[in-house]
Amino acid sequence: MPLSLDYAALSDVGRYRKDNQDSGYAGPWLLAVCDGVGGAARGDVASSTAISNLRHLDAPPSDEPLSLVAGALHRAHDRIAELVEEDPALTGTSTTAVVGLFDGERLALGHIGDSRAYRLRDGELKRLTTDHTFVQSLIAEGRITEAEAATHPHRNLILKALDANHEVDADLIFVDLLAGDRVMLCSDGVLSLDDARIHDILGTGTPDYAAVELIRRALEAGSTDNVTAVVADVVSEAPEEQEPILVGAAADLPRRAMAGIGGRLFRGHRSGDTGEIEPIHEEIAGLPPGAVQTDPIDAETARYAPRPAPRYGWLRVLCVLLMLAGALGMAAGYGKHWAEQQFYVGEQDGVVTIFRGVQGDILGWQLSEPYTSSNVEVDNLEELDAERVRAGSDSVSLEEARRIVESYHRRQRAPAEDDTTEVTG
Repeated sequence: MPLSLDYAALSDVGRYRKDNQDSGYAGPWLLAVCDGVGGAARGDVASSTAISNLRHLDAPPSDEPLSLVAGALHRAHDRIAELVEEDPALTGTSTTAVVGLFDGERLALGHIGDSRAYRLRDGELKRLTTDHTFVQSLIAEGRITEAEAATHPHRNLILKALDANHEVDADLIFVDLLAGDRVMLCSDGVLSLDDARIHDILGTGTPDYAAVELIRRALEAGSTDNVTAVVADVVSEAPEEQEPILVGAAADLPRRAMAGIGGRLFRGHRSGDTGEIEPIHEEIAGLPPGAVQTDPIDAETARYAPRPAPRYGWLRVLCVLLMLAGALGMAAGYGKHWAEQQFYVGEQDGVVTIFRGVQGDILGWQLSEPYTSSNVEVDNLEELDAERVRAGSDSVSLEEARRIVESYHRRQRAPAEDDTTEVTG
């Protein structure tokens, strides 16, 4: 019999950020998490736009599931591009995406960015996705370890995302499922927890409980990002009918401050409560009371989205061009000096001639000029000598060139009076 999903989803803005740029979706056939990137460029728009397009997959697959997932990701990309074209203020917005389309036996998984998917089976946790991040590329090259990646200064820099500029380059795989498996999709906000802690949390309770605990524990562990988790159990008996769950920016769920309490009440579907966790006040963040952090480069903006062009960019370009021109001028001057020290023996107007420079030309510009002609006519030389003269000798010193001419003078068939004439012009 076909398998079914019993699912839960929860998203929280976290303790540091003002806006939730994550979006999540869970339904009978579809699980998805998108993490918007771009800071001021409105990553929430990108993630909610992507989820709005992906959620149309939530139906029994009527075609090849991986093709459906790939097509939905491309449509999400195209829609984000349209929004940026309509509103240039959105330039730089992008989103990660991890989406699983269930067909009753397998999960057709599409992934781009650093949101992740896991499967828990028989007590063994398996990561199903590979992060498209700078540090993951360093790990793959053997330059750093997983432990070093966790504290690397560029650990949040992603290399791929759904945006308005680049082609969609998602990973697409099938994941076999069995009754009793548990699947979890999450944004990188959950990753303040290591795999061992994720394993412990996923191994207990219902999907609702696991989603709440993942959010709670990630925030307690110091996550500075939005946190989103979608958890689903694979069951052999269909659960009670569930409504699809939409969370995060896609659901436009604002934070709800608790009246009279400095904490915050986090709510998911069915009023799931992640507990009262104190917000980060200015004193805790190392700022004086009432101060506003004015870091010129927001970490989320720098995560993937292109930065605006630097001021006075034209001046930098001009300086680079002037430096290149200077280098080319110096190279040309050195080349000219070197060529003036080179000589070879060749033919001009039927006479053996010494040339200054090297044989050949560049774009029609001759690299040599006649220096001294002799009274040795090429036609008076033996055939082999004549061919050598017409072909031109290798570059030699002036003294060596004169010795070569003298040897031809001695071997010519009808020696003429030894006289040389300086060639001018």
